[in-house]
Amino acid sequence: MTARQIDGKQIAADLRAAIALGVDELEEAHRVTPGLAVVLVGEDPASQVYVRNKGKATLEAGMKSFEHKLPATTTQAELLEIVQRLNADDSIDGILVQLPLPKHIDASAVLDAIHPDKDVDGFHPINAGRLAIGRPGLVPCTPSGSMRLIRSVEPKLAGKHAVVIGRSNIVGKPMGQLLLAADCTVTIAHSKTADLPAMARQADILIAAVGRPEMVTGDWVKQGAIVIDVGINRVPAAEGKTKLVGDVQYASAAAKAGAITPVPGGVGPMTIACLLENTLRAAKLRRGIKL
Repeated sequence: MTARQIDGKQIAADLRAAIALGVDELEEAHRVTPGLAVVLVGEDPASQVYVRNKGKATLEAGMKSFEHKLPATTTQAELLEIVQRLNADDSIDGILVQLPLPKHIDASAVLDAIHPDKDVDGFHPINAGRLAIGRPGLVPCTPSGSMRLIRSVEPKLAGKHAVVIGRSNIVGKPMGQLLLAADCTVTIAHSKTADLPAMARQADILIAAVGRPEMVTGDWVKQGAIVIDVGINRVPAAEGKTKLVGDVQYASAAAKAGAITPVPGGVGPMTIACLLENTLRAAKLRRGIKL
């Protein structure tokens, strides 16, 4: 058996096209153009690439893009002042502070300062609480995108056993909440889980979000399972180069799975698409416009 490869690039492209249409409709009906502000502190190369890609995707969707690139010496007080200005700016519907931040800045304090209604990353405690109790809010982009990939394979998830490997606030915990809301039976597994491979083998839906290259091998995968690989790890390759791999050993897992996401080209493109979706959603929610 060879798994179906879930095409995150195509699914993300379809979603972005739908978002662009939604932006056009919002402008036509309400004369509102959603605005997304991205704040980058320092010169981390990967973060610079992410910010550039987000800005490009924002403009392609017909939204306004605002970039604030700050030196690594920016103080926490200065960053908080910028966040408050963005909170007060009515032309901005979404605020994203690119992580990681320099070590002298408390990331939690900065993320908590973003107004929950503009928190398009979905990291604010209020949005986490809304998700936990099933109220409308802004959901973290990577779990939201992962759910779309899962539903592209199996729309009916009720009764499925989902195992999420990883318990981060950014992916693992919200992923579990979304699966629970879809009537799955959910297990959140982690580094302290007893016999983790045996737990993974019980999963109809297996989500790997641990940040360890190719940790999940084929013998962890139940026959026919849906495997979502959230990991993006850069590892050494031939001739001194590097390559991207996920948290799942693709070849061995694909031999057992029913469907699987590749790295790259799986979850990654969905994260940016769902960021744009959250920005459009925020623009409507802030103005009381029907979703």
